[in-house]
Amino acid sequence: MSNHPTIVVMEGDQTGQELLLEALRVLDPDVIGAPLEFLRFDLSLENRRQTNNQVVHEAARAMVEHRYGLKAATITPETPGDVGSPNAILRKEIDGTVIVRTGRRIPGIAPPVGVFAPISVVRMAVDDAYGAKEWRESEDGDEIAFRTERISRKVCHGVAEYAFQYAQRIGAKVFGGPKFTVSPVYEGMFKEELDAASKRYPGVPYEPQLIDATYALLLVKAGEALVIPALNRDGDCLSDLVLQMFGSIAGSESILLALDEQWQPKVIMAEAPHGTAPTLFGKNIANPMAMILAGAALLAHHPERPYQTASRAIYEATLEAVMSGVRTADLGGGTTTTEFTDEVIRRVRTKLEVWSTLGDAGR
Repeated sequence: MSNHPTIVVMEGDQTGQELLLEALRVLDPDVIGAPLEFLRFDLSLENRRQTNNQVVHEAARAMVEHRYGLKAATITPETPGDVGSPNAILRKEIDGTVIVRTGRRIPGIAPPVGVFAPISVVRMAVDDAYGAKEWRESEDGDEIAFRTERISRKVCHGVAEYAFQYAQRIGAKVFGGPKFTVSPVYEGMFKEELDAASKRYPGVPYEPQLIDATYALLLVKAGEALVIPALNRDGDCLSDLVLQMFGSIAGSESILLALDEQWQPKVIMAEAPHGTAPTLFGKNIANPMAMILAGAALLAHHPERPYQTASRAIYEATLEAVMSGVRTADLGGGTTTTEFTDEVIRRVRTKLEVWSTLGDAGR
């Protein structure tokens, strides 16, 4: 049996699948100079229906075994009783706790607002509004809709702990929080865990804010690196806003983490934060940055140096390509999807060759 790291590859739909293939081109062992194995699962809507979602459960079990997963965007059907979202199954099966999405400045791209320091949204991966029980009843001639949500102290603790660990590691401030004044029991539990974590990490700046104030103040926090812990639904909305603040929702990766007893990542699944983009399907114009960076993020979590070096090379090559003017349409350029990936691969090969020549001095 091979001792090389194995990445569980989860194939998807439409443009999501196209961009996954671009990321895999960059992760080719001949490009990154380090051996990798790939274990593929077809999570397309057609195959999820044919297998009644069994393929999703199989992919989740494989991630638990092999630690790393790379997932393409997939279609979530809207019809009740259909196969639903594979993400919900994957998060539950691997015991996912945290989703991290980081908006960062894209060199050469003027953001719509004046932000330049990175902003990371650390959100709950499970519970809250997603998976809530919903129903409707008639009352006095009107129709009333209800929803019962839940969060657990364990997940609140995990998100809080990881947010402060991450902020400590990158030198950022923990900023924001839930609307605990309106919801002291439900959202208040999350606030309690954030306050407790701040005492365990006294060296990490902590500025709690209500969620509505968090949205408003983001526009005036351009000079500070921020880590924003959030409930599942709040974080979903916040991360889309934050990524677009830096110029494109396709400019950064999304990481799902399952944490061990010491609140360290034990399973890492990376993907793009955007959907399947059906209007771009088959046109070779979609931006592959997020999927390429998702692959780089997986390599960054591997403890051995060749993979960490390859991760750095991919991150730098991707951002340098944009800086040099190699840009897809969403960033104001005319480069095709495959041309962008070709340029990233060229730069990765060059970096790794130069760094190997320079030895430790090049790293």
